[in-house]
Amino acid sequence: MKQGWQRAGLKVVAASMLVGSLAGCVPLVIGGGAMTTALVASDRRTSGMYLEDERIEQSAGAKLRELLGNDGRASVTSFNRLALVTGEVRSAEQKAAVERAVASVENVRSVINEVQVVPFISSITQRTKDTFITSKVKASLIDAKDLQANTIKVVSEMNVVYLMGLVTPREAKRSAEIARGVNDVRKVVRVYETVSEEDLANYRTQQPAPVVEDKSAM
Repeated sequence: MKQGWQRAGLKVVAASMLVGSLAGCVPLVIGGGAMTTALVASDRRTSGMYLEDERIEQSAGAKLRELLGNDGRASVTSFNRLALVTGEVRSAEQKAAVERAVASVENVRSVINEVQVVPFISSITQRTKDTFITSKVKASLIDAKDLQANTIKVVSEMNVVYLMGLVTPREAKRSAEIARGVNDVRKVVRVYETVSEEDLANYRTQQPAPVVEDKSAM
């Protein structure tokens, strides 16, 4: 699978085109107002899509554990069947094999292969640091009153933060700015699908009011 590479400020508007990370904040933005029909209140996916992404992560994870054993590490984060793969391997051949394994999982729409080829696999100390960075970025997004933080997935790898989700262009820019401001973040990569502000507003106004069950009458 070939990847298209673009620098900060450019947007990918063709579905399934892949963009990897370069210096700075690198956007992978896939447009499509039709995606609004799949929005749900929690993270803008349907419940069916949420479960499908969970299945993809589990299936891909099992394939990668079998493929790599103790000779590398890789993990998959899926959103709307877009699979982000992060981790470390020892050769370009292994990296290509990881991508093929994830792409072979049923219903994976596209693979973004951010696995790094390194001479030595990083220590548990670095992975703990990445976990802490993820927590700090999530907390900062929650603190931002102009964002719906639970619409954004955060993944950290070697001090690089990946942001996934279905967001508006404003949300994509704002969340990246916030993530860049977190201590120890070396780079931010946006792995977003975008929806217009108008389509998002229309979706919200069309949603039925929640039904509150009065248990006191039971």
